[in-house]
Amino acid sequence: MSSRDDLIYGRHSVLAALKSDRPPQRVWLTTKTRQDSRFGPLLKILKSQGTVVDEVSMQRLDQMTQGGNHQGIAVQVAPYAYWDLETLLSHAAEQTEAPVLVVAEGINDPHNLGAIIRTAEAIGTQGIIIPQRRAAGITSTVMKVAAGALSHLPVARVVNLQRALVQLKQWGYWLYGTAAEADTTLPQTDFSGAIALVIGAEAEGISRLTRENCDVLVSIPISGQVPSLNASVATAMVLYEVFRQRQFKACSEQEDSLKPRE
Repeated sequence: MSSRDDLIYGRHSVLAALKSDRPPQRVWLTTKTRQDSRFGPLLKILKSQGTVVDEVSMQRLDQMTQGGNHQGIAVQVAPYAYWDLETLLSHAAEQTEAPVLVVAEGINDPHNLGAIIRTAEAIGTQGIIIPQRRAAGITSTVMKVAAGALSHLPVARVVNLQRALVQLKQWGYWLYGTAAEADTTLPQTDFSGAIALVIGAEAEGISRLTRENCDVLVSIPISGQVPSLNASVATAMVLYEVFRQRQFKACSEQEDSLKPRE
């Protein structure tokens, strides 16, 4: 019997899972959902590949998902296959001369981690690095929140995060850590070249050792009374600034190339 921890449910999340490179091990769905044109052809292919497909009642799905919004379908997913860090770095270098990676330290909430992954993929980063200890891994909840992003964005899970940060520097990355008290603010920071953005948990932030390994600490200007931002929101704001700068630079260079020579 499947546990809730390895279930993805809800039509959008399941559709992304069915289209991924890692087909689910088992599918539970209602007769009505099976007749949906979005699922029928995919289910036939999966069955031919050995995936078990069971038609069940809505009440059975309610029980399996403990009352979750399953929309008539749930799947049991295989464990996520993490990338080796060296392989991820090589892959990133092949994608662009100035890759952007996200290092998520101490993110224990799988919803936050899933949101970070979804944002990172949508904005165009090349990968995510997470620690093996004292942090959330890639669970079905993370996969659901990421909404298909894990099919396109590699995630490396490292035993020693500090060693991984040193390795990033050896590959030419500049490390930018987020810290609420940092004097350098987001708009003042030049995010050119290969960079790794280090995000910590809301309460603790990034650790002392991680701060020492960062090249620059940056803060997000806040004018309200709330002292800090949700980790996934902070990640989205910093990544937007990174790619805003790069898009602006690209547009400026294009405009300069179109100007007539004097």
